[in-house]
Parts: sequence; structure tokens; C-alpha cells
Amino acid sequence: MQGSLKNNKILKGVLLAVTILSFNIGGYAQSHYASNISIGAKAGMDFSRVFFSPSIKQKFTTGYTGGVMVRYIEENHFGLIGELEYAQRGWAENFEEAPYNYSRTLNYVDLCLLAHIFFGRRGRFFFNAGPQVGYYLGEKITANFNPEDIDKLPDFPKTNRQNDQMTLPTKIKVDYGISAGLGAEFNLNKRNSIFVEGRFYFGLANIFSTKRADTFSASNQMTLSASVGYWFRVK
Repeated sequence: MQGSLKNNKILKGVLLAVTILSFNIGGYAQSHYASNISIGAKAGMDFSRVFFSPSIKQKFTTGYTGGVMVRYIEENHFGLIGELEYAQRGWAENFEEAPYNYSRTLNYVDLCLLAHIFFGRRGRFFFNAGPQVGYYLGEKITANFNPEDIDKLPDFPKTNRQNDQMTLPTKIKVDYGISAGLGAEFNLNKRNSIFVEGRFYFGLANIFSTKRADTFSASNQMTLSASVGYWFRVK
């Protein structure tokens, strides 16, 4: 529990620093340069897991992500991006040598506000960072056994293993955290460009209840994503 609280404090500090930097750079840029506005879309893959406390044996699960974006950008290496996207997060159990598999895919619609810092003209390298809020839409469980019948499976691995997470309901419907990514953008002409980006997301909310009597004191989501996208300059 203490580790989770420590992580939350660190991430909240990073988020505050990014926000302050965004306003400071943005204010400076506005006073010196004209702005431009672009709209865009992106699609890619998510690779997710959940940080449980107590920990469980797991591996990354894959999902899809995609959405639409608006970007307000200054010529002084700074801009702001707003994103509305669909994302699949979750986790997959690691049973090692046992012949079982289980994964849970959680579906979200996310809203992101990102500081966009870039360098270059025809080809740009950029860094994005900022807060993200997601609303839970539903989930899908994929398994080759019934998680409710674990006690009836004589060869199911139970020693030194936590299994409650496979049957616990997802109670926290709003996920929030911080996103940060690196990428490159390539101009096709004056109005059109394409980009690739790798991004990291860490959720500060828990997907399960974390009351004193509950199984887990923390269940924070973490996602690595890779996406490609397109920008069209409208102004």
C-alpha cells in the first residue's frame, strides 16, 4: 500500500511539473509566433498489464487503440493536443508450465490533454505528456477454464499464487493517470503529415475496490502503446 501511495505522489508531481511547463512555454510562444491548428486520427496497439498489490504472476496482453485529435501548435517548438480515443487495457495471467490461460480486456474511452514539444521542420521529433481520463465501457474475459470452478481443478496451480483477481468485478469506472510519449512526424506537404509514436500510460486509479477488507490494496493499470497517425492542417 505504501509503495502505491509513493508511486501516486511521484506521478502527481510529474504531472504538475508538466502542466506548469506547458503554460510557461505556451505563454512565451504565443507572444512571439502565429499559431496553426490541425485535426487528425490515429490507430495502433496497446500492450497492458496491471500492478497488483499483493503482486500476481502475469504478462502483457494486447489490445487496440484509436481515436481523433485536435492540435494547436506554436512555431516555437510547443503546442497542445486534445485526444478522444478508444483503448483496450487489462492483463493476462502467467501460469508458467500449467496448461491454462486467462486474460481480461477492459474497454475504455479516453480523453487526453497533452503538452506537445517538438524540434525540426520538415521532419520533427516530438515529446507529448499530460493527464488522461478514461471511462470504463465494459470488459471481456478469455480463458480455457471457468474461473469460478478453480477449486474443482485438481492440477490448477494454487501454491504461492493469488487467484481472486480472476473473479473480482471491475468496480472503479473512471480511470485517470498520466501519459507520456516520444515520436516522429513527417511532412507530406504544407497541410498533410504522418507520424509514429510510442507512448507510456500509468493509471493512478485502481480497477478493484481497495478497502481494508479487500484482497488488493492496489490495482493500477500500465500500458505501452505504438501507433501511427495522420494530421491535416486546417489553419
